[in-house]
Amino acid sequence: MSSDERTGFLYPFIDADERDSGALLADLAASAEAKASASSALQTATIEREGDALRAVAGAMAQRFTAGGRLFSFGNGGSATDALTVAALFNRPPEGVALPARSLVEDQAVLTALANDIGFEVVFSRQLIAHAAPHDIALGISTSGTSRNVLVAFAEAKARGLLTVGLAGYDGGELATSDTVDHCLVVRSDSVHRTQESQAVLAFELWRAVQVHVGAPS
Repeated sequence: MSSDERTGFLYPFIDADERDSGALLADLAASAEAKASASSALQTATIEREGDALRAVAGAMAQRFTAGGRLFSFGNGGSATDALTVAALFNRPPEGVALPARSLVEDQAVLTALANDIGFEVVFSRQLIAHAAPHDIALGISTSGTSRNVLVAFAEAKARGLLTVGLAGYDGGELATSDTVDHCLVVRSDSVHRTQESQAVLAFELWRAVQVHVGAPS
């Protein structure tokens, strides 16, 4: 497979034999602008649609934090990166009150041991069994809304009394309908890239709303 074939899906409008650098750069700039515009529009629409739900989630999370609870975040692939970012945002905020948070994707030894010895479906749930308490919060991110290990973790978290919060794409998938998920914020898009960009914004707005509830100075 040629390099053009491996990367052509990224910019299908570009001719592999393109030799006009000016036209090529113009096409690339137009593509970037269109993606940025679509991303911004989706973020705005998502915040407007999910605003009431987001504020309800923030209030519920703040109650848990005030009672001494901790946040556990998790997800796969790009959502794992977002889970790390969420935990860092709450635990080491740029301003406001630091709140206890931990990402369940950060320990590679634990992840690979569980995946190898038991199965990938339990890599998050087993960590909740080891570390979580009833007043804690489980925040799982799944672009599809159907990630099996995320759903298994939510089932374990719900059984243990944790507050369960999901971030999903598409129509929310199983996260939006499962009785083990207390709150599910949905980015209604079938683009993985645009969904994850909007989920990052949702997570940031959720952090800001929690900060208001816990009395962070403005």
